[in-house]
Amino acid sequence: MGRLFGTDGVRGRANADLTPELALAVAVAAARTLAESDRSHQPLAVVGRDTRASGEMLEAAVVAGLASAGANVVRVGVLPTPAVAHLVSETKADLGVMLSASHNPMPDNGIKLFAAGGQKLPDEVELRIEAAVEAGEPAGWHRPTGAGVGRVHDLLDGADHYVKHLVGTVPNRLDGLKVVVDCAHGAAAEVAPVAYQEAGAEVIAIHAEPDGLNINEDCGSQHLDALRAAVVEHGAHLGIAHDGDADRCLAVTADGEPIDGDQIMAILALAMRDAGTLTGNTLVATVMSNLGLRLAMSREGIRLIETKVGDRYVLAELRAAGLALGGEQSGHIVLPAYATTGDGILTGLQLMSRMAATGHALADLASVVTKLPQVLINVPVGDRTVGAGAPAVLAAAERAEAELAGTGRVLLRPSGTEPLVRVMVEAATLEMAQTIAERIAAEVRAASPAGG
Repeated sequence: MGRLFGTDGVRGRANADLTPELALAVAVAAARTLAESDRSHQPLAVVGRDTRASGEMLEAAVVAGLASAGANVVRVGVLPTPAVAHLVSETKADLGVMLSASHNPMPDNGIKLFAAGGQKLPDEVELRIEAAVEAGEPAGWHRPTGAGVGRVHDLLDGADHYVKHLVGTVPNRLDGLKVVVDCAHGAAAEVAPVAYQEAGAEVIAIHAEPDGLNINEDCGSQHLDALRAAVVEHGAHLGIAHDGDADRCLAVTADGEPIDGDQIMAILALAMRDAGTLTGNTLVATVMSNLGLRLAMSREGIRLIETKVGDRYVLAELRAAGLALGGEQSGHIVLPAYATTGDGILTGLQLMSRMAATGHALADLASVVTKLPQVLINVPVGDRTVGAGAPAVLAAAERAEAELAGTGRVLLRPSGTEPLVRVMVEAATLEMAQTIAERIAAEVRAASPAGG
């Protein structure tokens, strides 16, 4: 698998790349690392999963690994990733483990780890766990026996605790709103409809019948067509789409038009500004957010800080600066006042709260952002660094920026996992964006031909 931890935990094809043996080894290493960091008490871990069939197998391995290394375990069953993070904080656990591959197809699965308080595990701790997995059990370390073996308990009302928390974040009732929610046959299936209903909305749930095999299959935040049709069919005010572990939220207007994370962030930023809760009058987004978001925020007097791609970088900036709102175009939205990670259901509630409070349709609220046409070309290369950093490529990008003169932008980004350079261009027209992107892509191919 190369480096064990990626940008969002350990991920791979279940029972091929991500085996029960590997899951057990990660769990043992995590429990051992925790015990070495703090010997004052027996570690406590919260373990949850999404609806993938392989989650049952991997959960058994993780629980066995944690208990065998001396950690007590609380199993919470099928819950969204942000629910697991919330329960880590609520139970004062030392560790959270979520088994999910998020929006990936069913054969994949993953292991996401949370530190105490439900925070993302720091990079240095991930590296220590990874080193421990690779080294195996060290000399002098003995698995506990007798009373030292961890105990395993089930938390049967974890979903109730999480829903109560979510509904408590809504500043006003959602009465009068009709919403179609696409649960992606995933972890949102039981929780999202209940949370939206308890907050006052009329809810029509689709793709809420997980069977272990159908998670994310032609549904959810990656596939909006069924949701768009259902919203129009039912005459709903909006649609909400979650992914497999419900840490994302995308939306659909009453006319079936998609609303992405950039537009959702803009709506929430204005709501929080008006309420006086947008710390520093600042929003955090990644470099992949559309230039239209930056222009809209500038027009509204809101500062936008950009980070590298990945919610971990958004989270780091939010924490470092003590800010209140950040996210990604993909629909990962973080509201640190209420959650330690992206939370799709929380986002959906806050979005509908703004609609209910203003009486405005989602399309009207989203119109604050005029998205510029965006073209993305993934260029296969022999060397990602050379392809993105060659003098001819950089010169072509500079010429394009000068040609756009502030009405668009160019972004060159080597893929973190594949031999690709991503060329992204935004411009006033789709034709201009396409022309400029193809011109730069040609320079990338010339600088580092694929297979060269």
